[in-house]
Amino acid sequence: MCRASKARMSRRLLALSVAAAAAGLVACVVVPLDPRTGQPYAVPASPAPASLPVATAPIAPQPSTLAVRLYPLNAEASKAGLLQAVVIDGHGGRGTFSVNYLGDTLQGESTRVDNGYAAFGRLHDEVLGRSPRSYSGARGIANGYGSRGVSAQCEYVITGPGIGTGVCLFSDGARWQMHFGS
Repeated sequence: MCRASKARMSRRLLALSVAAAAAGLVACVVVPLDPRTGQPYAVPASPAPASLPVATAPIAPQPSTLAVRLYPLNAEASKAGLLQAVVIDGHGGRGTFSVNYLGDTLQGESTRVDNGYAAFGRLHDEVLGRSPRSYSGARGIANGYGSRGVSAQCEYVITGPGIGTGVCLFSDGARWQMHFGS
């Protein structure tokens, strides 16, 4: 064999040896040894990862139930006597309204209205008589309808948490004054 081919073969063997050694080290981990014991140093436990605060969606306000008493103001309403109604306020400007009246349940909805709502005050005038009034508080209207064809129209002012007053006019002519709160 000539010298050139021996040199090439030698380089090839060297390259193969280096490649084999590198391949053998791929899965190796260098661990420092304690010179006193010859054993690997104890690896300290890694600290627990810092927990990040979890973003949560804001909790929507839960609906609140407002107890309402309706006091009769005329002979037609006196046939039924004092009534108990329920307004469930959904805290989004809307809710539900229900009242039991002469064996029928009138059900409907309630809605908050702004101070510019043009029709607000009409029922107060019709039920209580025309006179100057000021309305201080959150205004609302409520309507209900029963299976026997009787309907109710109400308007009210909430003056504090669960407290307020209003009026209702039923389609049979019954007139009521409303009081919110227990």
